[in-house]
Amino acid sequence: MTKTVFVLNGPNLNLLGTREPAVYGSATLADVEAACAAKAAALGLALTFRQSNHEGQLIDWLHEAGREGAVGVAFNPGGYTHTSVALHDAVKAIKVPVIEVHISNPAAREPFRHVSFVSSAARGTIAGLGVLGYVLAIEALAALSDRP
Repeated sequence: MTKTVFVLNGPNLNLLGTREPAVYGSATLADVEAACAAKAAALGLALTFRQSNHEGQLIDWLHEAGREGAVGVAFNPGGYTHTSVALHDAVKAIKVPVIEVHISNPAAREPFRHVSFVSSAARGTIAGLGVLGYVLAIEALAALSDRP
């Protein structure tokens, strides 16, 4: 049975490549998905890659990853990072590791972005490395799953 890694993306990430390219770069969400698929395949993992602008949908997908016993979740909650107690609770509720991913470095941006409700529930956070952060999160989740 192939192990699966989930990559979940929150609001406005469907606009990657066109939304504030000086902050988020020129890669599209399709480019991110292709990079994640290549890394997952190289590690012998299946990939579930999704994006939603709706908080409840993200919660449902986190629950699904937990139910299915995914290797883990690379999760970019987008703007919900700074507002969603519900996403924090969903991350805490599942028994698979979640790595919070941010393309930019929220700590180097506007003050309201300095607080993450997700970080304290996540296994780790990767921020400020552009879309490479997704690939690194998949590598980390694969390494964590190989531990006894």
